[in-house]
Amino acid sequence: MNHFEMRSSERTLSWRITQVGFVSLMCCGIFPHNTQQESSQQCQIIPGSMSLPVLEKKGDITLGGLFSLHDMVEEHSVSYTSAPPPTQCTRFNFRTFRWMQTMIFAIEEINRDGRLLPNITLGYKIYDSCSTPHQALRAAMELMGTEKSSVQSKETCHGNIPAVIGDGGSTQSLVVARFLGVFHMPQVSYFSSCACLSDKKEFPAFLRTMPSDFFQVDALVQLVKHFGWSWVGVIAGDDDYGRGGANIFADKVRTLGACVALHEIIPKNRAPAAVSSIVSKIRSSGARVVLVFAVEQDAAALFDEALREDLTGIQWLASEAWSTAAVLSSPKKYHQILQGSMGFAIRQTHIPGLQDFLLRLNPAGADVPENPFLKPFWEEVFQCSLGLTTNGQEHTDERKPPCSGSEELGNVTNIYSDVSQLRISYNVYKAVYAIAHALHAIRSCVKGDPHCPEPDNIQPWQLLHHIKQVTFVNSFGDEIKFDENGDPAAMYDLVNWQLAANGGMEITTVGTFDEMSGKQELQIQEQNIIWNGNRTKVPLSVCSSICPPGTRKAIRPNFPICCHDCVVCTDGEISNQTDAIECVRCLPEFWSDSQRMACIPKEVEFLSFSDTMGVVLTAISLIGFFCTCTVVVIFIHHRATPIVRANNSELSFLLLLSLTLCFLCSLTFIGRPSQWSCMLRHTAFGITFVLCVSCILGKTIVVLMAFKATLPGTKVMKWFGPAQQKAIIIFSTLIQVIICIVWLFVAPPTPRKLMPRESPIVILLCDEGSPVAFALVLGYIGLLACLCLVLAFLARKLPDNFNEAKLITFSMLIFCAVWVAFVPAYISSPGKYSTVTEVFAILASSYGLLGCIFAPKCYIIILRPEKNSRKHLLSRVATDKF
Repeated sequence: MNHFEMRSSERTLSWRITQVGFVSLMCCGIFPHNTQQESSQQCQIIPGSMSLPVLEKKGDITLGGLFSLHDMVEEHSVSYTSAPPPTQCTRFNFRTFRWMQTMIFAIEEINRDGRLLPNITLGYKIYDSCSTPHQALRAAMELMGTEKSSVQSKETCHGNIPAVIGDGGSTQSLVVARFLGVFHMPQVSYFSSCACLSDKKEFPAFLRTMPSDFFQVDALVQLVKHFGWSWVGVIAGDDDYGRGGANIFADKVRTLGACVALHEIIPKNRAPAAVSSIVSKIRSSGARVVLVFAVEQDAAALFDEALREDLTGIQWLASEAWSTAAVLSSPKKYHQILQGSMGFAIRQTHIPGLQDFLLRLNPAGADVPENPFLKPFWEEVFQCSLGLTTNGQEHTDERKPPCSGSEELGNVTNIYSDVSQLRISYNVYKAVYAIAHALHAIRSCVKGDPHCPEPDNIQPWQLLHHIKQVTFVNSFGDEIKFDENGDPAAMYDLVNWQLAANGGMEITTVGTFDEMSGKQELQIQEQNIIWNGNRTKVPLSVCSSICPPGTRKAIRPNFPICCHDCVVCTDGEISNQTDAIECVRCLPEFWSDSQRMACIPKEVEFLSFSDTMGVVLTAISLIGFFCTCTVVVIFIHHRATPIVRANNSELSFLLLLSLTLCFLCSLTFIGRPSQWSCMLRHTAFGITFVLCVSCILGKTIVVLMAFKATLPGTKVMKWFGPAQQKAIIIFSTLIQVIICIVWLFVAPPTPRKLMPRESPIVILLCDEGSPVAFALVLGYIGLLACLCLVLAFLARKLPDNFNEAKLITFSMLIFCAVWVAFVPAYISSPGKYSTVTEVFAILASSYGLLGCIFAPKCYIIILRPEKNSRKHLLSRVATDKF
């Protein structure tokens, strides 16, 4: 089988029904008693059995017909002590009766025209299969051979029936096709669409003018995909048509990533409890789009229960079995729930003359006794009693009034006379013409061909060969042909049930599906669609709400893939589409916006002059600069005083200059880093601090050597005069200058962006370039500071009334403490705070030097001028211990 594999239980059921038929045929003597005497084959029926009602018209070639004129068969209890009562079919179907009349119309049209089959008259022999496989098989068996036909043709087991048109239902056709396939009797169905019937190994003689469900399901799946429905319910009839089509649909929908919300079966007995359970499951599933893949009788049972339980707001999808069924579209009670329904129906056409042909019927005609189906039809249409008896049909209802004889079909409007939606009727019409064209081909074939029989002795297998080869364009411009599976080309109309102004239901075509059209098989005019509830907006049917941009779908454990939660994208990730499977991480220099819908450039962070921290540090730096300038002014104004001249005033002024530069160099660390600012800040910092510490080192050496020079016979001071002090400062600073020059040439500091994945900011800072060079700069400053500290500590108790060694000792202690604490703080500080740490260390050490060395002198100069005298400096005052 090419498209669908039937369930084993369904196969077993239909095969068992066929086996019953085979056993009956053997009892009827269809198979010869002596295989060596083929000429003695005879067809006999079981004595006492009753023939089925048949509508028959003789012709040179008689076509068989199977139509489900009734929807049900009443089951009688069997006592096995007497003959069972005749089978009684109930619930007459006007729609199927129109199909049967269309077959008769097409046959009479061919006979009347005479060009297609000149000198040949087609007849018909039509049975009612009553919508049941058992009744369809009985009818097929009678078409194969009856008591009368065996007398007329004793050499065959099929009488003069070369082909059968029917049946309508797929389940009936499955049983009949297995039976007729044994004898290679061609069977052309007008409404059986089950994909399983395309299997030529199992059904070699089956053809149809109805497209396979495989294509209908493909169209339905494309419809679901087009409108984005991911949570769809499936309800199927309990037959081969419903189960087969629903299973194919469910499998194909899942391959799209959609899910089946529920998959239920309408039982054939249509038990109220079972149907009520289905309606409850539809309500609880949350599905707003439900496909009903069932015949119109099963669909009606479901919708009746939906009305009772007030199930509304469902967008129903119809299979072609009921997508144009007037039995559902005509009653106003269904309008509330079925308005807006949508489904695929085979192409329609207008058949000229058919309506007049349909309205010609009248029980007063001469052929009434030979038409067993006219009586129940007439009584059902006009709800009156004709008072006639027809064997095998339902009895006359005594409660109905007798017919007056003035009833006319033209005065009533019903499904039978409605020719506005000729779809299945057109299939019947095409089936008759396909067989007629095959018969025409047989009459035109070349003798000697094994498939070219005698015109008066056409074998079914020969006709089957020619039907498979049929290709013609009918009077409506449609090409009729069958593929290798006996299927026609699949062409559907997408129909929408819309309420008309007069309150009736109109079946409006809003699209097409054509498998031969290429890639774009489905064409939809969305602007013409009216959805359930008289809305123009496409209904939403999802297990979970659509995840908006900025979120992603997270699958719920133990739920179908269509059921999910919407999770907001994490920081740094976005999704700019609905129902995103995953969030996309932004590039390193970008960050997600507050809606997580777009990546925006990260905020650049650096120590700027507009930051609060930058403003504070700038203010502290400028205050230190102005304080240093103030000390310079004070020292210049009192440059002749002893306290200024003590310990080399030139070094004091040079130290104040270097402190001024130290305060100013901290400003280079504030602002947007650039190539020049990065090189300037580190080198200026390193050189100015070395200059500052070198000056302090020079002052310490002067203090220490000055005391040593007071000892008898010492000539040390000649080695530490002003020139030597300057040389020490220049030499000490020159070393740092050389380190910085090498640093700038080998691996200069450069601006660098730190873009941490989990941070919304880009940190702009100066990379040292060479950590070794940076360590050498700091290490050299530390070395000079430690040397100053040691020398100052040694000179702290020298007998001098104004001994700077104490002040230098305190300043170096603060200096070293600050820079020892700086190293771990600098390494551990994130982002711009590492720069803040470095600026703080520069300012703290600068303030320490300024405060410890110059604040006491300024205090004496300004507030204690009596101590700023030579006498006071030369006086011997015991010094405090330090």
